[in-house]
Amino acid sequence: MSLPLSASQPYRVKFRYSMLSPKYWPSWLAVGLMLLTAYLPHRVRYWLARGLARIIRPFCKKPIRIARANLGACFPEMSEAQTESILRNMMFCFALVGLSMGVLAVKSRKNLEKHISIKGLEHIERARAQGKPIVFLVPHLWGIEYAGARLSAWGLPMMGMVKHHKNPVFNWLSVRQRCRFGGTVYHRDAGLRTLVQGLRRGESFFYLPDQDHGPKKSIFADFFATQKATLPVISRLANCGGAVVLPLTIGIDKERGHMTMEVFEALEMDEKISKEEEAKLLNQQLERLIGAHPEQYMWFLKVLHTRPEGAKLLYR
Repeated sequence: MSLPLSASQPYRVKFRYSMLSPKYWPSWLAVGLMLLTAYLPHRVRYWLARGLARIIRPFCKKPIRIARANLGACFPEMSEAQTESILRNMMFCFALVGLSMGVLAVKSRKNLEKHISIKGLEHIERARAQGKPIVFLVPHLWGIEYAGARLSAWGLPMMGMVKHHKNPVFNWLSVRQRCRFGGTVYHRDAGLRTLVQGLRRGESFFYLPDQDHGPKKSIFADFFATQKATLPVISRLANCGGAVVLPLTIGIDKERGHMTMEVFEALEMDEKISKEEEAKLLNQQLERLIGAHPEQYMWFLKVLHTRPEGAKLLYR
């Protein structure tokens, strides 16, 4: 796989005076409000998020429709009341995390350590003692950015992939925030080879297997009450990079604002595992990780876009 030199290098965004142009003043206002809310007590952000979730929900008809389709496919026996409870909590978590993102930009390392605890730290320490990097298996949970920052603040070399944001102010802030505690980011175009090279340097990263990559290279495997197209590539990544695979989940205590990240034992993923077995294992782990905090999963993502032959399309 050949990569342009620029793509395989760390993705850096420098501050430019052109970002102070009047057309970006609304962006700076949004950044200022985000940083301001970072210094508010959690209880204030909690009540602001409750009100904000109600305000924005009427404007989120399409995401709500997708979330209902996902929940209906995964949990066909779920009652309307249970579905509505998950949707309501999902919108609240979206608002709360949005109001709290400034914490990652301005609060100290000690603040993160105080408000984000880690269970299962022994699994990370065992991998480090063996001199192995880690591929963390993580679903799209609302606290995922906090989990990455917490591990970087703890001292684990982390890398990640980012998509270029059209707004230069948000692009600059996002990259700066992710690299604040020593993390390294690459553009998405860098590809798998760059990830393998990072693993060989001792950097760890999050792998999100719930993304739908289409039917070409994916394998269908059971996912709750339906089937999901899953890309079975994590074993190849881990083996090429000499890494271990650790499942990870993170949950937010909405009342107190405290987060708990839980890391589980390493998965057995040797080179002999078949693609079908790997897809099955990944989906089983997703069920466990999402099931720990089902209302904090991003159900509005089109994770079931690719369907088995003859199955009904969900998002039309």
